[in-house]
Amino acid sequence: MLHDRVMVAPVQGEGERRSSGGIVIPATAQPAKRLVWGEVYGTGQHVRSVAVGDRVLYGQDDHFEVDVSGRSFVVLRERDLHAVASATTESTRSSSGTGLYL
Repeated sequence: MLHDRVMVAPVQGEGERRSSGGIVIPATAQPAKRLVWGEVYGTGQHVRSVAVGDRVLYGQDDHFEVDVSGRSFVVLRERDLHAVASATTESTRSSSGTGLYL
């Protein structure tokens, strides 16, 4: 990976889901501007806040798709990430935290 690019493997959806009110939303329903979770598989040398293995939240329109060895990955800039979920962060390594920072 080069510069501030991040390579992410999209997390596969679980099919149909339920809203907080109990309404079943089918897997074929695609609401506009939905953010997607993925797992980081590679980072460029200028990426500062994301590491390999972190889960990231990104927009579906902010990336390029690439196939590597038959597997789909997404390549996007670090600034296009909306959230990062990791086991540890710089501020929580010495204290407890939620593991999700924005």
